[in-house]
Amino acid sequence: MGTLVGHVAPGVGFLLLGLWHLFNHIKLHALHPSSYKSPPWFPASRLRYLELLAIMAGCSMSVAMELFISPRGHQPFDSDGTIPSNHLHNFEHAEISLTFFVYAGFAILLDRVRIGPEARHGLTQLLAAMAFGQQLLLFHLHSADHMGVEGQYHLLLQIVILVSFLTTLMGIGLPNSFLVSFVKSTSIFFQGAWLMAMGFMLWTPKLMPRGCFINLEEGHQVVRCQTERALHRAKSLVNIEFSWFLIWISIFAVSLYLVMVRVHAGSSVDYQSLIEADELNEDSDDVESQRRGGLLDEQKGFVRVVKSHEPTSIGR
Repeated sequence: MGTLVGHVAPGVGFLLLGLWHLFNHIKLHALHPSSYKSPPWFPASRLRYLELLAIMAGCSMSVAMELFISPRGHQPFDSDGTIPSNHLHNFEHAEISLTFFVYAGFAILLDRVRIGPEARHGLTQLLAAMAFGQQLLLFHLHSADHMGVEGQYHLLLQIVILVSFLTTLMGIGLPNSFLVSFVKSTSIFFQGAWLMAMGFMLWTPKLMPRGCFINLEEGHQVVRCQTERALHRAKSLVNIEFSWFLIWISIFAVSLYLVMVRVHAGSSVDYQSLIEADELNEDSDDVESQRRGGLLDEQKGFVRVVKSHEPTSIGR
């Protein structure tokens, strides 16, 4: 992180992951509203572990960028083997990616091992909650100077991560709650959108708030403002931007729900009606064949015998 690409790239990952979960949770709930149970992850049709493998690949690339590609010497340590102060945040970002890598890896392992479904679901959700908790902790205790405009972006990001963390924990005890899964998926989508916004707004000179500028400090570009008034105005603009994101993402998520429920619920009704029609046709064919074979009268006689015994059973 610390650059436009460093925010936009993981932002795209979170955005796609949240959209993937939002789409599948809504579809699953629309098709099975009474028996809905939220899975921690969704298998793809051709490659079962596509979601988890994509997470592991993205995390591996992130760790490589933070520790080996971005540093000047292509290694994060100082000449005496210690971690220099200007690389502390690289290790923090790499640890966040490593935690999500551990979640995805163990999710595959738990799926392949023969254990109970409740234990598998709970352990997978717990690992996901641990990843979000680690992300929240490291962003809150970040070693970089996040007291200015960038700090305001990160403060608001922590609120979204907190929602992801809490809803993931709630999903352990409430696996049948669609609202918990809906809010969790929307918050992951929100994380991605907000990270992308941070990348463009903080490292694009033309989008810089009036009175603020990009300054090179300890090998990293940071946003500084000339006066306290300019800083206060920039933070207020970030708050307004976050509010607009919250409104539009809420509209998008609920609209997606309404559209998908209408599409899948309608197709489900049509599918059931076709089955019922086929069953009626089969019944009519059976009746016709029974008439031809002379079996209908025997069945009617059997029905009469059963009906004659019904009052006796009721009386008892």
